[in-house]
Amino acid sequence: MVKERSYLRAFFLCNFVIIMGRILALDYGEKRTGVAITDELQIIASGLTTVETKEIFKFLHQYLKTENVALFVIGEPKQMDNQVSESEALIQPFLIKLQKQFPKVPIQRVDERFTSKMAFQTMIDSGLNKKQRRNKALIDEISATIILQTYLQNK
Repeated sequence: MVKERSYLRAFFLCNFVIIMGRILALDYGEKRTGVAITDELQIIASGLTTVETKEIFKFLHQYLKTENVALFVIGEPKQMDNQVSESEALIQPFLIKLQKQFPKVPIQRVDERFTSKMAFQTMIDSGLNKKQRRNKALIDEISATIILQTYLQNK
């Protein structure tokens, strides 16, 4: 009987993990959007890719066909005085379209101040040379990862 309960617990735990789904973070930009994702247990944030912003919905539709995404986390640009940044005007139409196209996936916002600077510093700390550090797509991907990690730390 004890063995049987252990199997049942393992079975329910496995089903819970599947239901949980990944968290997908976006560092939305006018030209490029950085994408980061968690593991199924929503513990580890990893950079996934950078997508041209005009292709982001095509990418998301393809990605969500194969992966269970439980939540979108979108960077929220703010100024030092906590006021909304000018780039928020670009993000609002994107958020409306995102919610319409994926109505079952909730959206959370995370303050993204300093993420680009932190991403650049991460590149330096990782030993990337100057040419590699000029890769704006990599900066966007790392920024999305920082946004996601911030969300995970604060949830």
